[in-house]
Amino acid sequence: MNRPKFYIYLPIFFALILVLGIFIGTAFNSGAGLGSINVNSAKEFNKIEEILKYIDHEYVDTIDKKTLVEHTITSMLQTLDPHSSYITADELAANNEPLQGNFEGIGVEFNIVDDTIRVIDAIVGGPAEAVGMEAGDRIVKVDGKPVAGTKITNKQVMQNLKGPGGTKVKVSVLRNGKSKLLEFTITRGTIPIYSVDVAYMITPKTGYIKVARFAATTYEEYMETFHKLKEKGMENLIIDLRGNGGGYLNTATSMADEFLDAGKGILYTQGKARPRKDYKATDKGEFEKGKLIVLIDDGSASASEILAGALQDNDRATIVGRRSFGKGLVQEQSDFSDGSAMRLTIARYYTPSGRCIQKPYTGDVEAYYLEEYDRYKSGELENADSIKIADSLKYKTLSGRIVYGGGGITPDVFVPLDTSGRSHYLTEVLFNGLVNDFAFAYSDKERVKLKGFKTVENYSRSFIITPDIINEFVIYAEKNGVKRNDYQIRQSEKILKTQLKALIARNIWNNEGFYPVLQSQDNVVMKALELLK
Repeated sequence: MNRPKFYIYLPIFFALILVLGIFIGTAFNSGAGLGSINVNSAKEFNKIEEILKYIDHEYVDTIDKKTLVEHTITSMLQTLDPHSSYITADELAANNEPLQGNFEGIGVEFNIVDDTIRVIDAIVGGPAEAVGMEAGDRIVKVDGKPVAGTKITNKQVMQNLKGPGGTKVKVSVLRNGKSKLLEFTITRGTIPIYSVDVAYMITPKTGYIKVARFAATTYEEYMETFHKLKEKGMENLIIDLRGNGGGYLNTATSMADEFLDAGKGILYTQGKARPRKDYKATDKGEFEKGKLIVLIDDGSASASEILAGALQDNDRATIVGRRSFGKGLVQEQSDFSDGSAMRLTIARYYTPSGRCIQKPYTGDVEAYYLEEYDRYKSGELENADSIKIADSLKYKTLSGRIVYGGGGITPDVFVPLDTSGRSHYLTEVLFNGLVNDFAFAYSDKERVKLKGFKTVENYSRSFIITPDIINEFVIYAEKNGVKRNDYQIRQSEKILKTQLKALIARNIWNNEGFYPVLQSQDNVVMKALELLK
């Protein structure tokens, strides 16, 4: 079947996103092996120092020596493997925020729509909510300076609103139904970054928990949501690790411990200068017997693969989806006196059966990350028989089932990439953010009516994306540069309706509204529910 050309670029787009996810999700031991390296005392660095001094003194133009040094370190580490990296002082704090589980700011989720900052949600318990800011508010001034109609970027919004705790920022807001601007003086504070995106009962006996990353707070978040679901009668559990680029090793092992009997292996690490270190389950697990399914895809990496591999090798869970990324290298962080840091690969991860999670690396960083595009071209995303794994990389689980090494975790139950209903029109409106923008505008206009549904369940059952709403969206998209194509609109209508309904729900109930609606058309989730029956 001939496919539109846009399919060629989808895996590249996803691969680039994953690079960022893996960079912030580098799995090093929390608090272990951190230190400073005194480069001046190491003789091996003399040649590099001499070259840098010579360039600085003799080069035809004036150079920025600091930048040259940083580029040299970066290039040197990249020749080792794709995950050894140098991080500047400016980058380090931003990279650590998602793993530390908090940042300092005013506490709003926002989108930029029609060149205006629009509040999607004021985070519960955050400074913005405390002073009365609401979803739907439009931020038009910050500290008296206009920010609407100025072509402001996401980075500039963050620079304006984030800042040290205790500092104040004045925000001027336009709100529907109010003729005058509302003025809020907000004292910045610590804002939590949640790593459990959503947790709810997907059937009367089955809980669903989506984990976005393995951060410092993830285990506590998981346990809190787990207990809430148990109180609602949960007997089976689906853990969704799709798109989870990793994080802290100790967080992944703590979660694995919840599902495994005492003494069972979780993983081991080993490197040239690091002797084998085994991680085993203790007797603390609270869900060691119920039915368990773990969802993975090619965006699941590092700590996600540790958890999935441990549960697969111990025959504790059924792994469903597509082969994971294949990031099985352990990094240790060394901090420099100027605030920068180096993360150096010092060992490899192995699952209990002895599988190395790491996929092959030939030295070409770009090819390494675009390997997912190769999976697409080879047909692996649509056909399990296309997965390239050597027979010599067979391993056995505790019960004797065959599992495979060679890079990543191969699922027990493969679910192909769903390409039905895709079209060039759909890609254009999604990639240009028009579906999201229209859903926000619709939610803002109909906020009172939508809140009348009271619950996500009522909304999901009763709210319908009518032909009039679809037509309204098509007109909106046309005004924003995407030409109407009735054939392709009909081809993608089911996806458009689901996306619009889910995004409208997100603007009213956040992720608790978004995921239940979206997953009604999620073939991986549907397969998991089918297996549980």
